[in-house]
Amino acid sequence: MKYSFLTLITAGAILFASCQSKSQTENSANKDSAAQSTKTEASTGTPVDVSKIKVADAKTILARKQVPILCYHQVRNWKPTDGKVGKDYIVEIQNFKDQMKMLADSGYHTILPDQLYAYLNTGAALPSKPIMLTFDDTDMDQFTIVRPTLEKLGYKAVYFIMTVSIGRKGKFVDYMTKEQIKQLSDEGNVIGSHTYDHKNFKKYTGKDWEEQLDKPTKKLEEITGKKMTEFAYPFGLWNAEGIPELKKRGFRMAYQLSTKRDEKDPLFTIRRIIASGYWSPKTLSNSIKNSF
Repeated sequence: MKYSFLTLITAGAILFASCQSKSQTENSANKDSAAQSTKTEASTGTPVDVSKIKVADAKTILARKQVPILCYHQVRNWKPTDGKVGKDYIVEIQNFKDQMKMLADSGYHTILPDQLYAYLNTGAALPSKPIMLTFDDTDMDQFTIVRPTLEKLGYKAVYFIMTVSIGRKGKFVDYMTKEQIKQLSDEGNVIGSHTYDHKNFKKYTGKDWEEQLDKPTKKLEEITGKKMTEFAYPFGLWNAEGIPELKKRGFRMAYQLSTKRDEKDPLFTIRRIIASGYWSPKTLSNSIKNSF
């Protein structure tokens, strides 16, 4: 999630904005070996079959413990031109690497949307200390810095793509190409939709649904060869009136920021917290524990 495209590069008014736990049943009598196999699979992001899952009622979903979900934007070192607000959304490179090391050392396992969907609807098992990592806005540093950092830890993530910026080079920041987005997808990460140019979801009328949802979805599906099922609200802002439009287009879950989940549609108001550029690994750890 980022600024609208005309103000993508400015720091002022920046937005508020795998494990698989697939059950393995072996006829083998060695239960310890089976358990270890499941744990290994839970750390690799192996796909989960969700095709036959029936959506649970809202009360059931809301009763399940929330999985921590972190939202990142830029991962780069601060510049003199970055303002106080902007630095909230820019995590410096070494700090990001230290944060990821903290997660790994603390025993966190990354999960992907299929696992979250199965868990929320059926109570399917998740790995110990599950966490989801999400990255908004298509920034190039998510490929050049984030990708190799996560790869070393065996972590997978969700990348919410704003299609207006694909392949663009800006004055202060460059953006991922179609080839890089496809590579992330091919490597087992999940690509999600983040609109065309970050227009406030609460203000959509008329052709906005086509411009901000339909066209970006088609473009991302053409790039990845996969159906888009995940959506992140620009600025984290949502309204109940727009949720049927997401459902109609085949989205399965939608992600806001830290406001209360909708009592009728919790799958379309999944909470995330922004990982602030001001946070040390210890502060991030405490925030995860206090927020979910």
